[in-house]
Amino acid sequence: MTKAIKLALSLVLFTLLFSCNSKEGKEKYQQSLYRAIHNKDTAVLLINRNDKRFFGRYEISHYGVGKDSGEVRGDIKGDTLRGDYHYLTFGGSWKRVPLALLKKDNKLFLGKGVVGTYFNLPCFVPEVPIEYHNSAFIFEEIKAEE
Repeated sequence: MTKAIKLALSLVLFTLLFSCNSKEGKEKYQQSLYRAIHNKDTAVLLINRNDKRFFGRYEISHYGVGKDSGEVRGDIKGDTLRGDYHYLTFGGSWKRVPLALLKKDNKLFLGKGVVGTYFNLPCFVPEVPIEYHNSAFIFEEIKAEE
């Protein structure tokens, strides 16, 4: 079994355990698993979403260095998912960064922008547009084998 498959399966298992304790109530969420590769780094995103909100797990494996692993959550407006990524870095400390994903052509494009803080939380500065055209990670959905 390859490392990527083991990673994907562990994310699915963790999310199933996590979703049993979800605060989101009885709303229906659709679950999708995405993977993106940039150079030798691999990112896996397991996301649960409805029409307004999303939450899930996000892991970035930095080739030869380690991995960042944590939770994502946020709001959905049209084709854009915006929220934050709260994760444990490969160096061992917790970090929170803003997250923006653009859904286009059945893919999710990771956005980048200027980060500021609002009430001591990191966010993208509203005056500067978020860029999606030169994404470090372009996520493609991984379909479950039947």
